Amino acid sequence: LKCDSVVSEISAGPGTVNFTINRELLAKMVLQQVWKDGSEYGIKSELFSTVPRQKAVIEFSSPNIAKKFHIGHLRSTIVGNFIANLKAALGHEVVRINYLGDWGMQFGLLGVGFQSFGNKEKLKSSPLQHLFEVYVQINKAADENTKKLAKDFFRKLEDHDEQTLSIWKQFRDLSIEEYIRIYKRLGVHFDEYSGESFYQEKAQEVLKMLEDKGILQKTIKGTGVVDLSEKKDLSTVSTVMRSDGTSLYITRQFLIISFRDLAAAIDRMNKHSWDTMIYVTDKSQSNHFQHLFQILKLMGYDWAERCQHVSFGLVQGMKTRRGEVIFLEDVLNEVRSRMLQNMTSTKTTKEVQDPVETAEKVGLAALIIQDFRGLLSSDYQFSWDRALQSRGDTGVFLQYTHARLHSLEQMHGNAQLTDVNVACLQEPDAISVLQHLLRYDEVLYRSSQDLQPKHIVSYLLTLSHLAAVAHKTLPVKGSTPDVAQARLCLFHAARSVLANGMKLLGITPVTEM
Repeated sequence: LKCDSVVSEISAGPGTVNFTINRELLAKMVLQQVWKDGSEYGIKSELFSTVPRQKAVIEFSSPNIAKKFHIGHLRSTIVGNFIANLKAALGHEVVRINYLGDWGMQFGLLGVGFQSFGNKEKLKSSPLQHLFEVYVQINKAADENTKKLAKDFFRKLEDHDEQTLSIWKQFRDLSIEEYIRIYKRLGVHFDEYSGESFYQEKAQEVLKMLEDKGILQKTIKGTGVVDLSEKKDLSTVSTVMRSDGTSLYITRQFLIISFRDLAAAIDRMNKHSWDTMIYVTDKSQSNHFQHLFQILKLMGYDWAERCQHVSFGLVQGMKTRRGEVIFLEDVLNEVRSRMLQNMTSTKTTKEVQDPVETAEKVGLAALIIQDFRGLLSSDYQFSWDRALQSRGDTGVFLQYTHARLHSLEQMHGNAQLTDVNVACLQEPDAISVLQHLLRYDEVLYRSSQDLQPKHIVSYLLTLSHLAAVAHKTLPVKGSTPDVAQARLCLFHAARSVLANGMKLLGITPVTEM
């Protein structure tokens, strides 16, 4: 083995061969690559050269109108957003779909409830809150007569009665407007707001297809089922129709497949011709999706094999100071106010131009990192105190590191790569940062394979710790111009990769805090 421009030393130990890499070359190559590729650093790696560009449809968030926006919806929103961000960054075409629970008997109750308890002003100013209150009130007051009125209201909806439809449409449109505003605070957007209501007519076509293909069977009780067992002995069935002939309204947790779900999958294929379709929901719905994909396959749709369910565990213990979390906005307001309080009580906090905006971005980073640190399928106990710590492996620490590196550049002027003397970056702490930067593409590749954000989270936390150590041991201030310039370049590269990774996770990096 001979030394060359890359390997500067080779020695043999007991059963080992040791290589020493040319450190100047390492520094030069890494800094040039980060500088040249910018936000595409790591993505342009040869690791991705054989990965075909595809079209991905991702269904995530999907709250029910007039019901609680529970913490599972928050997880679905941030996980789905991460997957969409990662796919888009890697050059895939991504369609983000929010499939709303906007149909069903609850709208019968809601329609009747609004006639008794509704207030048009409140509906316009805070639709989600008001519809939820109306729904709770009518449920409390529900007697046989109310249930009958609710059934009549929903039947009118299904029969396309104009007046009833216009009330429903107002509920839906105002709710979506408010969702868009709240999603914007989260930094999330959708290409399509779809919903169960879209597939009323198409559900009937699916029913006919199942009957024509002989897939739908009737049990003794008259329930419509699809036999999913290998031996066709009804040992594994999926119930799709009630004995009264109505399509089962979707209650995914009970292994019940709605014709609307089948119709939605088929419609999306016709509309988008996707290569992969990903559903992001909690793990209690795993069997539902398994059955959904199996039925699609029985119907002759081979593309069902390219459908994927990304499931996540449950979050326990997330409460605001006022008690239980009902709406996503409660969580966002809570994290912002707690973060603002922390910032004002910390001695090191500088005067920030927009403290409320900064508190929101830092607080969101805290929520996202706490959520993404482990395997998505794991349940975890939420803790405000742990999430909002400024030291340790938290989102606050990532934001703090980014802001600190940014202010270093502001203070000493922007680094220029053209005249950098890489011989000035030979200290162990500089090499540690450079070697870590070199591994970024591997981490992106791992996350792209299993769609787990934890690889990127762990990488960014390590990068922040290494940068914090280097910030202490490799001062820019008081160093010779050559050394100062080289170190500025190193810190700029670290901040650039940190920002790229944070954005993939759905975090907006702050420049001061």
